[in-house]
Amino acid sequence: MNKLKIDRTYLKNTLKKLLEIPSPSGYTDSIVHFVGSELESLGVPFELTRRGAIRANLKGKNHSPDRAIVAHVDTLGAMVRGLKQNGRLDVAPIGTWSARFAEGARVTIFSDNETWHRGTILPLKASGHVYNEAIDTQPVSWDNLEIRVDVASESKSDIQKVGIAIGDFVAIDPNSEFLENGFIASRHLDNKAGVALLLAAARAVLSSKAVLPVDCHLLFTISEEVGSGASHILHQDVAEILSIDNATSAPGQNSLEAGVTIAMMDSTGPFDFHLTHKLIKLCKDNEIPFARDVFRYYRCDAASAVEAGNDLRAALVCFGCDASHGYERTHMNSLVGLAELLALYMQSDPTFKRDEKPLGPLRGFSEQPIEKFSL
Repeated sequence: MNKLKIDRTYLKNTLKKLLEIPSPSGYTDSIVHFVGSELESLGVPFELTRRGAIRANLKGKNHSPDRAIVAHVDTLGAMVRGLKQNGRLDVAPIGTWSARFAEGARVTIFSDNETWHRGTILPLKASGHVYNEAIDTQPVSWDNLEIRVDVASESKSDIQKVGIAIGDFVAIDPNSEFLENGFIASRHLDNKAGVALLLAAARAVLSSKAVLPVDCHLLFTISEEVGSGASHILHQDVAEILSIDNATSAPGQNSLEAGVTIAMMDSTGPFDFHLTHKLIKLCKDNEIPFARDVFRYYRCDAASAVEAGNDLRAALVCFGCDASHGYERTHMNSLVGLAELLALYMQSDPTFKRDEKPLGPLRGFSEQPIEKFSL
C-alpha cells in the first residue's frame, strides 16, 4: 500500500468543469453525462440507475467483502413556485438552505420549451431609495423573495409569453474563484469538490497500476440534498461504505479547512467505530493532516444507505468547507489530502474479512477496547 501522488491540476480543472454545470437536485442529467464521460476516459466501467445515479467499479483481486465510496453530484437550487402579477416569480428552495444566502444570487431558469432565462433572486423590498430602513427589518424568509427575470415583464401574462411556468427549475450561479494561495471560493463545493477529488483518487490508483485487494465501487448519487442519497444505488454485497462530503469549519467545531476531517458522528448517530479508526490510522501512518469532529445538524449519503436497511459499516470523510450551504470556501490542500486518503483506503485490506458474509458466528466478531471492571 503506497501513498499515491494526486494530480492537482487534474483535480482543479475537473472541479472547475463540474462547477460550470448546473445540477440542482432533480435536474442532474447534464452532470451525469459529464461524470460518465470522465469515467469512460479513465477506462472505468460503470452503469446507471433509471434516474441516473452512477455505479462504477474498480476491480480488485477478490470480489468480496467489497467496498464503496460515494459522492453526490446534485446541489442546492430552487424552483418557480408562482407567477406574480408584477411580472416576477415566487421561488421555493430545493434542498435545505437559508434565504439569506439566496438574496442577490444570479440564476438561470430552465423552461419546458427548452429555453432558459437569466434572473436575480431579490428580497421583496430591495431598494433603499424606495423602502429606506425597511429593507433591513424584513424577515429572512423564502416568502420574502422573488426572482426578477431579465426579460421585459411587467405582468403575469408577460412571464407566461416567454415560456416560464410553475415548476421550472432554477440553478444558482456558483461564482467560483480559484486563488493562487490554494483557496477556492464558490457555491456548490458541496459536493462537487467531493466528486472531483474522488475522480482524482481513482485516476491516481489507475495510473499507478496499484492492485486493489477487493472490488471498490465508485458511486455518484443524484438526490443527497433532498434526502434519498445512496439508499437506492448500493450493490447488495457491499460490506463498507465511505461517504465523501463537506466538513463544517466554524466556531465550536473541530474541522480543518485545509486538511481532512473524519466525522465520528452526525445527526443520524455514530459512524462505524472500526472503519473510522482505520481511516484515522491511515492518516497518521501517512502524515495526512486530519482532525476528528462531531456534526450536529448534518446528514450524508451513508445515512440514507443505512436507513434503507443496508447492513454495512459506514464512515464519513470530509474536505474542509467554510460557510457550508452558503458562499462556501475550501483549500486545495484539503481536497488533495482527502484524495490521498481515499487512494490509500482503496489499496487497504478489508476492515474485517468475515464481513463478506452477512451472517456469522460470535467467534471472530470484532471487539472494541473496554475497561475491565467488577462490581
